[in-house]
Amino acid sequence: MNHMFDKKIYLQRRDKLRRKLGDGLVLLPGNREAPMNYPDNAYHFRQDSDFSYFFGIDRPELAGLIDCGGDGDMIFGDEPGIDDVIWTGPQPAVKEQALKCGVRKTFPFASLRGYVARAAAKGGKVHFAPPYRGETKILLEELTGIGASELRDRASLELIRAIVSLREIKESCEIAELDRAALTGYKMHTAAMRLCRPGVYEREIAGALEGIALSEGGLLSFPVICSQHGETLHNHYHGDKLKAGRLLLVDAGCETDTLYASDNTRTLPVSGKFTGRQKDVYNIVLKALADTSALVRPGVTYKEVHFKAAGILTEGLKELGLMKGRVQDAVENGAHALFMPHGLGHMMGMDVHDMEGLGQLHVGYDEAVRPLGQFGAASLRLGKELKAGFVLTNEPGCYFIPALIAKWRKKRINRDFINFDKVEEYLGFGGIRIEDNLLVTKTGSRILGKAIPRTAEEIESRMAE
Repeated sequence: MNHMFDKKIYLQRRDKLRRKLGDGLVLLPGNREAPMNYPDNAYHFRQDSDFSYFFGIDRPELAGLIDCGGDGDMIFGDEPGIDDVIWTGPQPAVKEQALKCGVRKTFPFASLRGYVARAAAKGGKVHFAPPYRGETKILLEELTGIGASELRDRASLELIRAIVSLREIKESCEIAELDRAALTGYKMHTAAMRLCRPGVYEREIAGALEGIALSEGGLLSFPVICSQHGETLHNHYHGDKLKAGRLLLVDAGCETDTLYASDNTRTLPVSGKFTGRQKDVYNIVLKALADTSALVRPGVTYKEVHFKAAGILTEGLKELGLMKGRVQDAVENGAHALFMPHGLGHMMGMDVHDMEGLGQLHVGYDEAVRPLGQFGAASLRLGKELKAGFVLTNEPGCYFIPALIAKWRKKRINRDFINFDKVEEYLGFGGIRIEDNLLVTKTGSRILGKAIPRTAEEIESRMAE
């Protein structure tokens, strides 16, 4: 069982949610076991983040109800039977776990349907968030009568906005957990630096990183990205043998047993030393990271910070002869996105892409800052004004993607800003990304946990050890 915060934390969170919504019934289904290939062979259980945020119980087949009217908070779930004890050992009673999060009313799971039906029959609102698992869609369809295909569109916008407004500002207990996750992330990435050398398979490093996450009591926060082909942004193939002269991009993070995440990226020279060309590009990305981290503070929009990174990247690539023209014009035309076709970062918390299941428009944007349609910027998951208590990633990169380069050259896209002949000399280079996790403070920001080596010299020194 995971450890939980003090029950006052959960009581306060539910009270805040009630005040924000005013009325109605909030339905928060927990997750069920997810079979890998047949019912009794399940993936490691992972609780729903919203259920965990408001109730904290790490147990399958529970549902929480928050009645904003008069009945208070309830948990629905079945007590363990003898078969459960035989196969999984003694389990605490649902009533016992409910008391730890301040809930005194517990009922068998089957009675959930009748309670929701009675509330709906009285004309009350039934608030639910967009479901992301098939079994939750089936449950919500049974409880509400809304077809599974319509649930995402019929989800409660008031609930989505209320949850985002609560979860986006991290409490001190959450920051402590995020720091703890970051320390495990430090162990993971410094282990990759120790293991990276010619002749090692990518899977050996990826497996070691997952092992560290498990040994610290949690899971990976997402499948490890560990590849010499860093030009593929989310490359989960780990079958290549490392070769001298190549770059290894390692993007990995963990979760604590309370589900709080880390997410860092480092790019390593397989030989232990960056080549001159690799170091030139690496230092451009590093400058983008350092200069934009210095901009992070309350009141700044992350869209501004993203385009600052784009300008630094463009200016650096101009000095290498890969880009040309006026930097501002190149960025306005999206020419930099040939090399960085993604956004600068995303929110992070209980989910590595925090609350993304609620809808990116609601999590990363607001009424004042709307998403852009420009290639690259359209993938910016966080654009809105930053507030103290936000936790986010800063992850600039530079990639040489053969198919994208070929497409732009053939279609003459941004030819006024890109020296395609020079760019093609970099085919086979791979990709570089450097990613830190930042807590927005009242006056600026700080790195979570312990700073992972990030300059070329620091990485080479750590690899030499």
